[in-house]
Amino acid sequence: MHKKITAFIPFVFGLICFVQSQESKIYTHEKKDFQDALTLYNNEQYQAAQTLFEKVKANTKDEETAANSTYYVANAAVRLNQSGADRLMEDFVEEYPTSTKRNAAFSDVAQYYFETGKYPYALKWYNKVDQSALSSGEMDKFNFQYGYALFSSRKTKEAERYLEKVTNSPVYGSQAKYYLGYISYQEDDYETANERFDQITDQEVLEEKLSYYQADMNFKLGKFEEAIALAKKQLPKSDRKEVSELNKIIGESYFNLEQYNNAIPYLSEYKGKRGKWNNTDYYQLGYAHYQQKDYANAIQQFNKIIGGTNSVSQNAYYHLAECYLKLDKKQEALNAFRNASQMEFSPEIQKDAFLNYARLSYEIGNAYEPVPQVITSYLETYPNDENQEEMQTLLVDSFITSKNFQGAMELLEKNKNYASKETYQKVAYYRGIELFLAGDYNAASDILDKSLKSAVNGIFEARAAYWKAEADYLLNRFNDAVTGFLAVKKNANARTMEEYNDMDYSLAYAYFKQKDYGNAITYFNAFTENTGAAVEKLNDGYLRLGDSYFATSKYWPAIETYNKALSLTGPEKDYAAYQKAMSYGFVDRSSKKIDHLEDFVSQYPGSSFKDDALFELGNSYITAGQETKGLESYDRLISQFKGSSLVPQALMRQGLVHYNGNRNEAALAKFKNVVRDYPKTQQAIQAVATAKLVYVDMGKVNEYATWVEDLDFVEVTDTELDNASFESAQKQNLEGNKEAAIRGYKNYISQFPNGLHAVNANFSLAQLYFGKGEKETALPYYKYVADRSSSEYAEQALTRVCEVYIGKQQYDAALPYLLKLEDQANIQQNRTFAQSNLMKGYYEQKNYTKTLEYADKVLATSSIDNRIKSDAQIMIARSAIASGDETKAENAYEKVLKIASGATAAEALYYNAYFKNKNNDYESSNTAVQKLAKDYATYKEWGGKGLVLMAKNFYALNDAYQATYILESVISNFSQYPEIVADAKGELAIIKAKEAESNSSVNPDQN
Repeated sequence: MHKKITAFIPFVFGLICFVQSQESKIYTHEKKDFQDALTLYNNEQYQAAQTLFEKVKANTKDEETAANSTYYVANAAVRLNQSGADRLMEDFVEEYPTSTKRNAAFSDVAQYYFETGKYPYALKWYNKVDQSALSSGEMDKFNFQYGYALFSSRKTKEAERYLEKVTNSPVYGSQAKYYLGYISYQEDDYETANERFDQITDQEVLEEKLSYYQADMNFKLGKFEEAIALAKKQLPKSDRKEVSELNKIIGESYFNLEQYNNAIPYLSEYKGKRGKWNNTDYYQLGYAHYQQKDYANAIQQFNKIIGGTNSVSQNAYYHLAECYLKLDKKQEALNAFRNASQMEFSPEIQKDAFLNYARLSYEIGNAYEPVPQVITSYLETYPNDENQEEMQTLLVDSFITSKNFQGAMELLEKNKNYASKETYQKVAYYRGIELFLAGDYNAASDILDKSLKSAVNGIFEARAAYWKAEADYLLNRFNDAVTGFLAVKKNANARTMEEYNDMDYSLAYAYFKQKDYGNAITYFNAFTENTGAAVEKLNDGYLRLGDSYFATSKYWPAIETYNKALSLTGPEKDYAAYQKAMSYGFVDRSSKKIDHLEDFVSQYPGSSFKDDALFELGNSYITAGQETKGLESYDRLISQFKGSSLVPQALMRQGLVHYNGNRNEAALAKFKNVVRDYPKTQQAIQAVATAKLVYVDMGKVNEYATWVEDLDFVEVTDTELDNASFESAQKQNLEGNKEAAIRGYKNYISQFPNGLHAVNANFSLAQLYFGKGEKETALPYYKYVADRSSSEYAEQALTRVCEVYIGKQQYDAALPYLLKLEDQANIQQNRTFAQSNLMKGYYEQKNYTKTLEYADKVLATSSIDNRIKSDAQIMIARSAIASGDETKAENAYEKVLKIASGATAAEALYYNAYFKNKNNDYESSNTAVQKLAKDYATYKEWGGKGLVLMAKNFYALNDAYQATYILESVISNFSQYPEIVADAKGELAIIKAKEAESNSSVNPDQN
């Protein structure tokens, strides 16, 4: 806050007179050249004088004239800054040791260097001066100039010694006291400095600088009012740089006097050191605004304090957090409280900041660390805190609000006193639902049972009972499901549940799965009479009611019920029409059955039941004696549905029709087609057996024997053993002896790899292993069945093969089976499964065109749930991002956000924030990141990416503190995600480099 001392040299020089020796005493007027040279020298024409002096020296015989000429030549060389000038002067002293100018030579050179500000050179020559030869007046001048030269060379201790000698000098006293005072000022010895300054009497010296230094010293001595008065007095007389420093003295003095309103204008006028403020400067102005309740302007100053690691910074971040809270900027406040809580300079501030950080984390979420972890850490750090009960309640709620129900269960089972029995009931309910949605129905049922055993809240009791029954249903524990659903129906609280409307539907299905069709009819009837049911579910209710009537041979009610389904807008109309046609066949309305089947074939050309309809149509025509039409129907089936499991059956039927019509050659041709195209199937075995009868009738047994020899799957002599071996394994399976059944099926497959029941045995064995969770062991048996597409188990086996490969993320292996399943599936759910996973598989292969193709197929399917829709939209979005089509990606992510949950929702929310940032909508982008932190805290990778995005938003909003603090936190807390950390480091380097241009406390290289 002061100028360099060199600025005061002209004043010093003003007091110094250079007096030349009276050369006239030495030289006579006759020596004109010497006098001319001397005149030139005194007129500062040193080059010309030097030349003339050299001429005089060369021509004179007078030793004194020669000595004087040598002296002036050397002096001129010094003033001309000639190389070797010092050597010339030293040569003069050596050559003329008795010259009267010997001592003057040293002092003259020293004084010349002094006058030109070359103090280190001056010192060299002052050291050569014989002080004993100086007069009293010359001695004062020598002491002052030597002392000042030492002062300027920063040899303050030596300088004091010489300046002290002239403090009483009428010529140099005031200046000596000034510099002595200034030395004390520089050494922060303000008391001594003031004493020395107070002794100065020269008004010119007082006016020049003292007010500034005295103001600064009074400020540093804590005499703030005196500092203000002196600084204000000095302001009008100061240059631009000093005005800045004086404003700082006045502003900071008012600040220390807690006169914050007066401080603000002066602190604002400060220009900083070399144009830069530091963190303390920003803190003082920010705090002054804070004390005036001007929170917006306070934030503008506080948030420029970047990377602070001292008590000032801790104070600043705490007050910054308070300012943010006052303006309802909770995310920003959370960051600042977190920062203040991580500093230990003030334990009181640290604790209060930690408390507020924990509260805000609970309220708005926390992307840095799980909210429960924050609150637990607070409780552990301050175990006897008066806020303990509040924190315990928030801890339990934080698990719930962050949807970490597993953590909540673990906490409550270890700490029963943390929450009420009702809270435990609710947490257990939510955890059970979470497990249910994840497909872990066993665990869901167990946890929901815990909720029921702690039942306090009737509504949650009813909900838990309902979803436990649903879990039991999906575990094929249909009897337990019935018990649960009936309990819900009896619970008066259940009537307020949204799920209650479907109670009859759920009960009916539980009975239906047990083949208790009587009760199924009762409850399906009750459900379908409920006018409030959704159309799709009502349609399904009619279909299953029709199936229940059909299963109990009540065909007329079945027909009536299928008609009701057909009258609604809903899926499976082809199924209802097919079942209706079949029902007519069972009430002796063969002609109606045929008519309805013909209508079905034309009305539903793409139905998965069309092959069944053609098969039944063929059977019906044959039964009605219309052999030609029957054979034609079989032909249509065979030509249009080559992959259908009914094709070998149709060929068998055709063969039997020809055989019964004594068309033996035609019959044999059909049977041989079955054996050739569908070897090792049950139909092939039957075809061989029936062909044998034809050959016997034709008397061509030898031909039969020759034909059979080439069939590796026919073991004619072992048929009885084959059947016995399979039936033994089958019996163990039906009786629930699973391990014995596994041994039996494996034994059968080993003995009869191509046996009559090979497909059935492989499928049953696969199912048993799959049921045990040994999916890898089950896989080859499923593949055996899946590779025989005509089998009745083929579709189910294909689905399982795909499921196993997908579970291992082996999409390359899964793709061929998925394509086969898509082509052959009769059940729409399986076809959708195939298409949605083909979509994912192609995405894994970076085949984005195919990914988009299958995503469109999935979305075009009616009656798919939101999870599958979400998967399709996310595939569209990711493919678009990978392809650089951000417009398409933005549209897709918007759709995902409306229906997604879990990790997919977290991803969609991140991109919602990303696109808002791209559109310069920084506030809205931050709102999306805050929601991501609060609702999806468990998905840390998306949280980390969101924080980097939030930092960019804050910097765009001119909040450098938030931006840098967030990025530093990401670097510290997300090391498991190197790409995110690298992105954060890159952004932080850019911001710090920019901020270092105006804040001297910022180190751009520290990252």
